Amino acid sequence: MLLKAALDNQLKKLIDANLDVTYWDGDIRHYGKTKRSKLHLTIKDPKIVRRMAKNISLAVGEAYMDGSLVVEGPLEELIALAYRNESVFSLKLHNLKYRHRSKNIKRHQKRQIAHHYDLGNDFYTLWLDSSLTYTCAYFKNSQDTLKQAQVNKRLHVLKKLQLKKNMTLLDIGCGWGGLLIEAAQQYGVRGFGVTLSKEQFDLANKKIKALKLTKLVEVKLMNYQDLPKLKRQFDRVVSVGFFEAVGQDNLATYFKVLQKVLKPEGISVLHTITSESEIPPDAWIDKYIFPGGYIPSIRETTALLPDFGFCMKDFESLGDHYAKTIYLWRKDFEKHHKEVIDMFDERLYRMWSFWLAASIAGFKSGKINLSQWVFTNGVASDWPLTREHLYK
Repeated sequence: MLLKAALDNQLKKLIDANLDVTYWDGDIRHYGKTKRSKLHLTIKDPKIVRRMAKNISLAVGEAYMDGSLVVEGPLEELIALAYRNESVFSLKLHNLKYRHRSKNIKRHQKRQIAHHYDLGNDFYTLWLDSSLTYTCAYFKNSQDTLKQAQVNKRLHVLKKLQLKKNMTLLDIGCGWGGLLIEAAQQYGVRGFGVTLSKEQFDLANKKIKALKLTKLVEVKLMNYQDLPKLKRQFDRVVSVGFFEAVGQDNLATYFKVLQKVLKPEGISVLHTITSESEIPPDAWIDKYIFPGGYIPSIRETTALLPDFGFCMKDFESLGDHYAKTIYLWRKDFEKHHKEVIDMFDERLYRMWSFWLAASIAGFKSGKINLSQWVFTNGVASDWPLTREHLYK
């Protein structure tokens, strides 16, 4: 009774709530001013409440994965409700108290990347577009398909790089090689990519060979921190959806590497998820989704640029595009419910469903964003006066 009373007291404090809760003893209670509820939660085990007191993110995420918390209605609405009521649940404080955070150090990075990306190419093929682009798409209009929006994104990023034939392009964290392939096909540049995912490395090279681009595109299985050892410099450097994986302690390390591999006056585009402030990684995400990951804030990233001689030339916020991207991913993911369970189990399916819903809620609430920086190594002597080149 004490656990139920404690949770009931917290839920009564919710702002803009609209939900019903069925407790483990069968008692049903309504929270919110409107009588018609968008959400219905069934809490099957009182232990969930005790765990919530230690870390709400871990408790709710694990309970949903295990089926001891059942959510009827849009799952992302539940997470959005939590974001709107951070003070009620002390979400930031819970993350500060989380003591088992994964350390992002070089010897752990291959394993940490494998945890997420080496679930298998067959898994990602189920719900990503045919190019296997696992980053924010770019919607020129609301009718764009996911496939078209990913083409839009690749071309948008490549235009920001101001590529010319025979330039050299480095892609740090190149994934399955889609951006490098597009750059070679559209601009005739010579591309070099690095990834720590064996699954990505194998498929990227298979695609490059099938498209007869081996003379233009090369992908290596290596740590980005080892790039200076190659003693190569590139005209352009791009990183799309990788900066979130370097870890908070390695943000400066990334720019130190970049300083060594980008030619003077060379252009770099950094495309990454960002947070509204410098907050510790979410406990559930760190444990189950991205061990060692960290979502940098816009201000701490921008502040690092002059420390390494980089001159910021442009910035764009695309958070709404990522919310739409993940919504489409989740629709396709849910269509393949049975296939995912056959590959893994129900628990992993529920874990990824929770992750995708949480991501949608994060972008829609403004807690996280998608940021693109364009900057040069030193001051560029010739720069377009307008953004017209991006939209031709």
